[in-house]
Amino acid sequence: MIKNKTIVISGINLTSGGGLSVYKDALNSLINNGMYKENNIIILVHKKSIFSKYNNYFNIIEFPLGKSNWLFRIWYEYVYFYFLSKKILPDVWLSLHDITPNVSAKSKYVYCHNPSPFLKMSLGETKYGWKYFLFSRLYKYIYRINIHKNNAVIVQQHWMAKEFEKMFNIKKVIVARPEKKDIYKFNDNSDSKLIRFVYPSFPRFFKNFQLVGEAVKILEKKQVDNFKVYITCNGSENGYAREIVRKYSDLSSLHFCGKLSRDKLFELYKKSNCLIFVSKLETWGMPITEFKSTQKPEILADLPYAHETIGDYNSVDFVNVDNAEELADSMLKVIKKRKLNISYSVTNSDYLNASNWEELFNLIGDFGDNYEHKN
Repeated sequence: MIKNKTIVISGINLTSGGGLSVYKDALNSLINNGMYKENNIIILVHKKSIFSKYNNYFNIIEFPLGKSNWLFRIWYEYVYFYFLSKKILPDVWLSLHDITPNVSAKSKYVYCHNPSPFLKMSLGETKYGWKYFLFSRLYKYIYRINIHKNNAVIVQQHWMAKEFEKMFNIKKVIVARPEKKDIYKFNDNSDSKLIRFVYPSFPRFFKNFQLVGEAVKILEKKQVDNFKVYITCNGSENGYAREIVRKYSDLSSLHFCGKLSRDKLFELYKKSNCLIFVSKLETWGMPITEFKSTQKPEILADLPYAHETIGDYNSVDFVNVDNAEELADSMLKVIKKRKLNISYSVTNSDYLNASNWEELFNLIGDFGDNYEHKN
């Protein structure tokens, strides 16, 4: 266990979604395992109000301009934090949001969870947002700045570890999988007559909703009518969502249910017979993990992230993310109650691994400059 250290955890750009969940999971672990009692922990946040429950555990410094624009972000990361670190004199500086800051600390780590450098986006797809296009082109350069000054780079999966090794020529990588906070218990409320599929995700172009639309179109042309697919968008979210709804709203088997609360999503899991998750880019794919607890079939993208996330499972098909016929065939297997494949995870021992935040913090505290890649 880390003891008697000054630890800075930076996440001034994390205000919602998965990034904020990662931040709060880390802080909750420090509280639950008592590390906050043994160390001086300083957390850098966008707004204190988002972290008010942690007032009694950590020293909180607020940076309300950190998310207003990239100029402020760059100023904080590469200029202000250097002088702040000289004042704080941290033993450990952990940046939770991709950028390696310019700081003075005995040990430095960066947690990289944005897969933008690995996104293949054509110019024609820029209509869905210049932000995605720019990130796909520029984010690898953002990652590169100061990356070799870290004691280790932290990623969520082995495929990202390998890509970081190749892209940045680094050897110090830790694979820290998202922590399984609880085991979900589901009553099966599915219907054997009407087969329900669910694809839960926020509508971004790489989520590949059009593949599902095309697969449904194929099945309806074959007069398959005893199924329904639920997609968690309704067209109000962004231009991509509007296009998907406009293009496929005439399909009677496709239902656009919009964003769902966690409780409502889990109710839909109970009613569903199969999960579809065919995103072209993910660092993890949390619905894959959540739905595993139902023990129902999953149809997933035939990509490294999905294979690694599903691990050992007794009912899964992997489909080409550009082949609607493949997806339709796999859906038909579920509709006709045919068995899907069994998936086995491949253990990769090339990297240090952490299965939860406590293990990760202990690794950070233990190896410091002595970490060496196993190869």
